[in-house]
Parts: sequence; structure tokens; C-alpha cells
Amino acid sequence: MNETFAIKTKKIKFDNSGYYALGLIALAILGFWPTYFSKFLDGTANFNFYFHFHFAMSALWIALLIVQPILIKKKKLSIHRQIGKLSFVILPLFLISVILLKHYMIGGEVTEGSGASMWFLFKNLIVIGIMYIIAMVNRRNVQIHARAMIATGIVFIEPTLGRFIIITLLPEINFMVGLGITFLIMYALIISLIIIERKQTSGRWVFPLFLILLMVFHFLFFFQVSFPLLDSIANWFVRLPIT
Repeated sequence: MNETFAIKTKKIKFDNSGYYALGLIALAILGFWPTYFSKFLDGTANFNFYFHFHFAMSALWIALLIVQPILIKKKKLSIHRQIGKLSFVILPLFLISVILLKHYMIGGEVTEGSGASMWFLFKNLIVIGIMYIIAMVNRRNVQIHARAMIATGIVFIEPTLGRFIIITLLPEINFMVGLGITFLIMYALIISLIIIERKQTSGRWVFPLFLILLMVFHFLFFFQVSFPLLDSIANWFVRLPIT
């Protein structure tokens, strides 16, 4: 009886997640090869600083997601904690890079219903921000901390896999169809994680919360939901002299 109970309540180990996070590198290469990496080979790379800054911060965050679980697996807890402190710098810089790149790509153009175009920006800032805060508040609770940090990595699937599907796999470029397919793949992944760990007793609320947040922002973007206050905020953002 006690043995059965122990099996049912055994916690999922996430120290192998760093190896899975290596897949984000492959997705990044596949997704950004046509529009970014290949340009350096054919001599047509003329990207603004904001593209390079965003790439550098994204790469550093993915590197953390790869290295930190591996350090835990190898019981290098002291090094894990020291490197973890870098996240207090890297994540804010990553979020700043998202804001700057979005602002630069808009190019100062104020359009009708511009608020609807801000949902992707809000999703990155809010969803990743919430998951990171959860991870840091619960950094001594491995079950919650690990799930929340993994969630920040899953967010990166959207821009990488999405671009690969839209540019490479679809017979013709269709932004909304490609994103729709990507969203469904992400939902399937998160729901699979929820099902796999359904008998866990600690931290299993993190992935359902993460899924709900993603679905809300995806709905708002997909159906181009906007309202006057959001449009005003978006127009204010566009006019800011930051890029």
C-alpha cells in the first residue's frame, strides 16, 4: 500500500529538460535560416541593431534553459545558483529587445485598429514575465520552478516553428494559417505535459495556467480584438522616439 502510494506521488524530474531545450536551437535555425542566418552567407545581411540585439538576448535565454537543468542533473548546485542570477539581467534585456524590435518594425506607422497588432508584444511581455516571476518566487520549490522556466522556453516555439511552417512547409506563404498550425502544436505539447503529470501532487497548476494565458492572447490576436483604449496605447507606443 505504501509502495503504491509512493509511486503515485513521485515527482516528475525535470533535470533532462536542458537536453530537450537543445531543440530550440534546431527550430531557430530552421525558422530563421531563410530570413536571417542565410543572409550572412550570401552577403545580403543588412539588419538593424535591434535584430542582432534581440537575437543575442534570445540566444542567451535559450542557453540558460539548456545549461541550468544540466547543472542540476550533474549536481552542480552552486554553479546553477550563480548562473541563475544572470537571469535577472538577461530576461529584462530580452523583453526590452522585444519592445525595441516591435517598435522598429512598425516604423512609426499609425493604423486603424492598431491595438490588435500589439497582442503578440503583450503576450511575450506578460506570459514570459508571469512565468518567470512564478519561477523566481518558487525557486526553492523545484517542481514549480522547473515547470515555470520550461514554460518560458515553450514560448520560443511560436516564432521559430511558426516561421518554419509559414516560409518552408506551406505551399504558399499564409501567415494566419501557419500561426494556427503552430498554436495547435503548442497546445498539443502543453496538454500532453498536463496529462502526463496529472497525478503529481505539487506544481501541476503551472502548465494549465500557462496554457490558459497563451490561449487568451492567441484568441485576441487571431480574431484581431481591439478597442479604443488599446488603440490609444498602441498609437502612443508607435509615436515614442525609442528606435
